[in-house]
Amino acid sequence: MLQTIKNAWKVPDLRKKILFTALILLIFRIGAALPVPFLNIGESGLFDANENTFMAYLTMMNGNAFNYGTLFAMSITPYINSSIIIQLLTVAIPALERLSKEGEEGRKKISAITRYVAVALAVIQSIAYYLYIRSNNFLSTDASGAALKGFAAVFQALVIIIVLAAGSTLVIWLGEQINAKGIGNGISMILFAGIISRIPTTVTMMYQNFSRMGANLVVIPIAAIVMLLMIPYIVWMDNAEQRIPVQYAKRVVGRKMYGGQNSYIPIKVNMSGVLPIIFASSILSIPPTINMFVQASEENKAGLYKWLFHPFEQDHWVYGIIYFILIIFFAYFYSAIQYNPVEMANNLRKNGGTVPFVRPGKPTSDYIAKIISKIVLLGALLLSVVAIFPIIFSQIASLTGATVTGISMGGTSVIIVVGVALETVRQLESQMMMRHYKSFLD
Repeated sequence: MLQTIKNAWKVPDLRKKILFTALILLIFRIGAALPVPFLNIGESGLFDANENTFMAYLTMMNGNAFNYGTLFAMSITPYINSSIIIQLLTVAIPALERLSKEGEEGRKKISAITRYVAVALAVIQSIAYYLYIRSNNFLSTDASGAALKGFAAVFQALVIIIVLAAGSTLVIWLGEQINAKGIGNGISMILFAGIISRIPTTVTMMYQNFSRMGANLVVIPIAAIVMLLMIPYIVWMDNAEQRIPVQYAKRVVGRKMYGGQNSYIPIKVNMSGVLPIIFASSILSIPPTINMFVQASEENKAGLYKWLFHPFEQDHWVYGIIYFILIIFFAYFYSAIQYNPVEMANNLRKNGGTVPFVRPGKPTSDYIAKIISKIVLLGALLLSVVAIFPIIFSQIASLTGATVTGISMGGTSVIIVVGVALETVRQLESQMMMRHYKSFLD
């Protein structure tokens, strides 16, 4: 990876793209530190960022911006949720399905619709955020210390909601700029920057837990080792692939003979990358977002909160089960969009290719579909190991009396960071390869 970045830096065009991407990420980090007007949160934050809760998860994803009520507190969560909604509706609504098949022009229209929906979701989530901070008395007060009332309170609410929604919209725009003028993969790069910024805090937290002695002396080193071992595991999983053998028949064109060679169709084991993790996490964020609107009384928390919202906290076993199911679902969903066995079989037949011992046409498409189905399941299970194991480890460790706060979110963050890093390296390599071929032809 370091060698790829070093080689890319030597290419003037790619160097400009890397510097531009770094500038955009710097702007993102600055915006994540600028406070929203009329908020009085203080250094302690909205909540304990070391807890295994949904709030702590959002803080991890955007680098403490959510916890301290800054300009980019909503980050790109609305855009991710919007992408999920539009992709699901593309399968269900014929008009959107037709747009998705209209080539580049159709994709541009779907991207525009996704952005509009993202802005609407940003407004909704900003309202929920405002209601949450108001119910917890984090708003600025008048000179006497009392909450603002009347027109002043309405103005205060509008400013906070508009600034938060505008900040989320700006983050989406920054991600698109990375796609257009940077090294690409903009939205994932924003996620990457937010998670990386939390590394010093996570290391400090683990050290503090280790210094408390007791069971932490054993559990914390094990947790650190597991996190480090996840990195080569994710790299291996990301590079693993199933190859479907293909044999091309010989054909004569003019005086030349083509074909007669063996090849293969590479099917990546983890063909969907980190998307199932991101999508599943975003779906599971909906109940806690609703909980921001519904501030139950102490009497009702034993009923409403315990049975409706508490299972969706990251340290709850129900969360782990639903998380596992959603990862598998989105892995299959993404593969269904990315791979079309019928189209693959038709392309093979047009080019004179066949799968050994499989008849062309429908038998070939059925064979490819069967292989893809098995590979998707295997990839989803391998992905789930990284996402779910820290949650299980956290539950087991808590029984020993160890303090392992934040560990359950480590699997998700490691998958995203490593996945984005690998994808970025691939993009740099492909862009260098394109420039190499271009200079060769020139």
